[in-house]
Amino acid sequence: MDFTFNSYAITLIICGTITLLFSYNLFRRKGEAVRLFGFMMLSNAVWSLGYGLELAANTLPLMKFFINIEYLGITTLPLAWFLFCLQLAGKDYWYKKALNRRALLFISLLTLLLVWTNDYHHLHYKSLSVDTSGPFPILEISPGIWYRVFTVYFYVLLGLGSYLILMKFRKAAPIYRRQNYTILFAALIPWMVNLAYLLGFRPLKNLDLTPFAFIVAIFLIAIAIYRFKLFDILPVAREKVLDLIQDGYLVLDGMNRVIDYNPAFKKYIPAAQQDKIIGSAIEDLFPGQTTLAQFLNTHSSGKIELNIVTSEGSFDLEADVMYLNENQLNNEATVLKLQDLTAVRSEALKSRTQADELKKLNHLKDRIFSIIAHDLRGPLVNLSEVLKMINTGMITLEEFKALSPKLSSDILYTTDLLENILHWSRSQLKGYGINKTYFELRGMIMNEVNYHMPSAAIKKINIIHDVFPGIIVYADMIMIQIVVRNILNNAIKFCGEECEIDITAVYTNSRIMVCIEDNGMGMSPVALEMIFSGSGSSTRGTMNEKGTGLGLMICKDFMERNNGKIVVESEPGRGTRFYLYLPVDEDK
Repeated sequence: MDFTFNSYAITLIICGTITLLFSYNLFRRKGEAVRLFGFMMLSNAVWSLGYGLELAANTLPLMKFFINIEYLGITTLPLAWFLFCLQLAGKDYWYKKALNRRALLFISLLTLLLVWTNDYHHLHYKSLSVDTSGPFPILEISPGIWYRVFTVYFYVLLGLGSYLILMKFRKAAPIYRRQNYTILFAALIPWMVNLAYLLGFRPLKNLDLTPFAFIVAIFLIAIAIYRFKLFDILPVAREKVLDLIQDGYLVLDGMNRVIDYNPAFKKYIPAAQQDKIIGSAIEDLFPGQTTLAQFLNTHSSGKIELNIVTSEGSFDLEADVMYLNENQLNNEATVLKLQDLTAVRSEALKSRTQADELKKLNHLKDRIFSIIAHDLRGPLVNLSEVLKMINTGMITLEEFKALSPKLSSDILYTTDLLENILHWSRSQLKGYGINKTYFELRGMIMNEVNYHMPSAAIKKINIIHDVFPGIIVYADMIMIQIVVRNILNNAIKFCGEECEIDITAVYTNSRIMVCIEDNGMGMSPVALEMIFSGSGSSTRGTMNEKGTGLGLMICKDFMERNNGKIVVESEPGRGTRFYLYLPVDEDK
């Protein structure tokens, strides 16, 4: 290759090499803005190195070859600058759209293609020749139509990028403003030199001083990096910060119209209004919120609570209203911070409910211990004393026979009590499983009827069961058996002599409804309301039978665990009806 290295060429090659190393260093650092700036410096390096070698070349073909290399940097430099400014201004979402990226790349790639194929169409350069009138050969250019189109594109991207930075940093902190001014000043020097070259102000005739101007730009940007910590201290884009804030923010003017908001605010208004927020009155966005309207009209600052209902649900909000007068801003404005307390309230309600449940369980536990200490101990002590009296001859056999019905009743009560306590305690244990199976309802009910026949016979109570064979339900058979046993036991307990208990089963609403009805003494509305709570006092039966009040509480618990339901109807003096709704399949 035929080269004659001169001072201009050597200067550009050295500076281009330094810029290349500088861009490599930036590429190694984190952050998209840093890498875009590194890409811009890489374009500078390619332009400077290519132009330096062009100035050292002695022949036209060699100069054309290095022009083709130069344009790899020239065509990408304005694009890199514009993308860098978008990123720095927090507008990076714009170039992340595929259509926008393609439009920017299209002109750069088309220009590069036209430069490389210029000999076939001369759209970019009308002509290229070598000027030998100076101290060294230099290329003389006659611009074509596309040269001017690309120049407009070049300066449009330059102007837009500079405008974005100015708008972003005009109210920034001093450290950011110094960064901004340094970047702009450094960027404008090469563009002004290049503009002078295009307009014909050429002190060295055909020598383009633009790459040399980048030497000054690099020096100034180096100052920005080390003096003002460029890329170490970068402002965070307002939009990104507001996007991350989960609380809704709203800025109102003096007439309570929206002038700014963040994305989190949108979920508190109907979908139809989400595209028309700016300029809307707060009364239109939150209709019916009279407390908020009064608060804003009096220009007060403070916190109020709101309940907002949208298609997404109901929100409990705490509105922190901050009124800013003309002494703080150029105009009056009000800032609303909307904090969603729905989850907090829900957790608080859940905690309160759990506390109430725990309180009930503790009360029930105390009651069970009281029952165990008194009702369970009493019959066993009585039986033990009677047996001692028989052994010691203190009572006769006839006297024992007279006491045996009472002892039998106490033992039966104690057995039922123990059974209920054991089953309930076992069901409350963690890890206790429910063994749901398909079983025939009629067989289980007949077993329970036979179990209660002796106690029913004492009162001459007639138990009628009208359950057809073949009715299958899906539940834990032992649990349902305990439910039926407790209900039958209560029916016998509160029935007088010669009463009747009817048991029927029908298929209704995809479930089996078992009805256990008696014509006994019935219950008052107050007793009916507390029947499943386990907190009411037990009522004595028609023959003074005792109870604990735990049985029906266990019935309700067991029915719910089996996806069933228990309902009771009763009237004093007219009997009681229990309805058991049992599933017939796994998904019912």
